[in-house]
Amino acid sequence: MIRLANEFTEVVVERVQTRNGARLRISVPSSGHQILLCPLELEALTWQDHEMFSRLLRTPNGPEDGSPADSASPDFTSRADEG
Repeated sequence: MIRLANEFTEVVVERVQTRNGARLRISVPSSGHQILLCPLELEALTWQDHEMFSRLLRTPNGPEDGSPADSASPDFTSRADEG
């Protein structure tokens, strides 16, 4: 288990074994939120730049106007698509 923290949050990262193989569980103790990511999903994170994460953090609880997330979704494209 690895704990990472700063002045804003704390996350716990663990490798877990599921019936579908190894996953990385990322959890936030203060909120109870967690996600299991497979190796391909983790690789997809490496395709992103820091701007994508900045866009996600602009409205961390979802669209502010209550509209469907489609219009506010970040553009998840790989670097290979850029040229």
